[in-house]
Amino acid sequence: MRFLRGRYALDEVSNGMDEVAFRDSNQTVLTIYIHKGHYDFQIGEHTVQVSDMQGLEEAKHLILAQKEPNRKPFPKESAIYSRCGHRCDLCVHYTGGSNSEEFRAMLKEHVGRVYRWKPDASVPPCLGCDHGGLNGKSDCPQIKCAAQKGLEKCQDCPEYTNECSPGVGYTCGIEPRSISAKDVTWAILPYISDQYGN
Repeated sequence: MRFLRGRYALDEVSNGMDEVAFRDSNQTVLTIYIHKGHYDFQIGEHTVQVSDMQGLEEAKHLILAQKEPNRKPFPKESAIYSRCGHRCDLCVHYTGGSNSEEFRAMLKEHVGRVYRWKPDASVPPCLGCDHGGLNGKSDCPQIKCAAQKGLEKCQDCPEYTNECSPGVGYTCGIEPRSISAKDVTWAILPYISDQYGN
């Protein structure tokens, strides 16, 4: 999902049971069929059974051959990163910089759809904000872990992975669920460190 969402702005359309199609307008780039113990990736005329990293690498190669990446990264010149890797300037809770109430309301709408919150529900902050935030003395578990290793931020750690970084409650696994490309852009990627990477 990191590979697909980081490189492609695609609508994820599911049957709600065992498949997810990744579409650019009317063109289906990829359909993933979910089975117990493996996935079948249908890419054009090719089907790749994915149950290990080798199968996943083969699927990635075919996807890249089928469609050029179309994800346009957020500009990073004015990006504000937390020490755990999140884009604070793209967070619904961030009130600094040029973030307007309208912008935050738009973010809340996307976040609410992804995390299935009611429109009037408050959005819980990630562990970083909830435990001291960007400018406070944070007792966020991830930032504490970095400090115990003598590091300024989590990404400086050679053992750092995406699982280390606190999220707002969404798993990145393949699940039979429909999510729009815009919802991925505004409600998932800002909460994944190095969101347009690897």
